[in-house]
Amino acid sequence: MQTFQYDNSHTDYLASRCPKMAMAIDKIGHINRPVNPDIFSELIRAIIGQQISSSAAHTVWQRLTNLTNITPTAIANLSADDLQGIGISYRKVGYIQGIACDILDNHLDLDSLHTMSDDEIKQVLVAFKGVGEWTAQMLMIFSLNRMDVLSQHDLAIVRGLRMLYRHREITPKLFAKYQRRFAPYNSVASLYLWAIAGGALGLTDPKPILKKAKS
Repeated sequence: MQTFQYDNSHTDYLASRCPKMAMAIDKIGHINRPVNPDIFSELIRAIIGQQISSSAAHTVWQRLTNLTNITPTAIANLSADDLQGIGISYRKVGYIQGIACDILDNHLDLDSLHTMSDDEIKQVLVAFKGVGEWTAQMLMIFSLNRMDVLSQHDLAIVRGLRMLYRHREITPKLFAKYQRRFAPYNSVASLYLWAIAGGALGLTDPKPILKKAKS
């Protein structure tokens, strides 16, 4: 199993930039987060995981890998009924088969992403239906091992920021502040924020709980 590659030089830098992040790194330790160097399969998995829970995404992904190999040819050759039958929505079926066909028709060269800047990668990927900024960012971290990605569109990242820094809300201005603080190792900070959001430090979320209006 391959994991996201970082070392003490990256965490030492983050710790020097922020005492609270230093505390989190010290208590949590090194995080072995699995990555997938196969860009196509990671892109398909990211699209499947859009707007559903992690457990649901894992279940659907396991069904897909049991059904077929995750290659452009195999995905393009499946019927829409096959894909919907394992829990992939009609719209996502169109997205993943569209991307598979674009690769087979040489409209998309995923291997070329390795030589591009982060901004160039996002520009290329978001041009395809079903790929937004969040999906592109997840691919950059979990397939390309890019070091400087922090996603404002990731609810767990935002929750981790609230929990660690005790904010009731993460405004765009606050997010930009932390993004500057963690640069150029935002991806490493992301690993710790995900862990914090998942309960690694036992912190509560300061986000106000909305009370139901009385009827």
